[in-house]
Amino acid sequence: MDFGSVRVDGKHGQPPKRKSSLSQRRITAKPGRQGRRKRRPPLEHEHSAQAIARRLADTPPFSYLRDWVYGGIDGAVTTFAIVSGVVGAELSSRVVLILGVANLVADGFSMAASNYSGTKTEHEEHARLRAIEERHIAMEPEGEREEIRQIFRAKGFRGEDLERAVEVITADRERWVETMLAEEYGLPKAVRSPLKAAASTFAAFVLCGAVPLLPFLLDAPASFEMSIVMTAAVFFLIGSTKSRWSPVAWWRSGMETLVIGLGAAAIAFLIGYALKGLA
Repeated sequence: MDFGSVRVDGKHGQPPKRKSSLSQRRITAKPGRQGRRKRRPPLEHEHSAQAIARRLADTPPFSYLRDWVYGGIDGAVTTFAIVSGVVGAELSSRVVLILGVANLVADGFSMAASNYSGTKTEHEEHARLRAIEERHIAMEPEGEREEIRQIFRAKGFRGEDLERAVEVITADRERWVETMLAEEYGLPKAVRSPLKAAASTFAAFVLCGAVPLLPFLLDAPASFEMSIVMTAAVFFLIGSTKSRWSPVAWWRSGMETLVIGLGAAAIAFLIGYALKGLA
């Protein structure tokens, strides 16, 4: 029914209410926002039952990243520190090469040997603690069962579930020992290879430590300035690369390593400059 230009709808003859343009915008925009789906980032491994079984059955993979980073940073720092000290003392490029190469071989081998000994000590500690747990289980099995009971009670097990967990774990001697090593001492299931750890450290030390010497070896003009630029690039590259295994931003990790490396070189340069009269 029409009364003039006014259209009347509804039971009470009230004119229809017009929705505001803001409400209309919200209504039209809402489905669009809901329709957008966020892309899920790719996962690091599969989660099918077969893939999980294969992954858990394998020996955990070892990472030698820290050995590479440790050896690379130390190689670049110590060699560039020698270069800076010699240049600060105003000695010849021949002295730079002699001391730099000597540092690469001797200090690189020393670091590799130290890493080998340190990693081998982890194996020995693992074997010592395993022997202790095997002896305790043989001589005081009830006390060791109580340790398992308290460990799993702290994890939230109670009543029959707790007793069943204790029964299952202590039914197998190897599983019992491995559980105690992990839960009581915090030891990993397996330990890294001492030889691979030492080789990683030595290779990174020599590769990164040789960079500051290259301009002097090639007798390039402005050798020291070029050495600074090349070594700074190595520091930043090491830092930014290790950020792939870290939540830290690549540029921040690179800058942190760069500051540490150049700081050590600056100290060596100042010492060499202060002592150049003794050369």
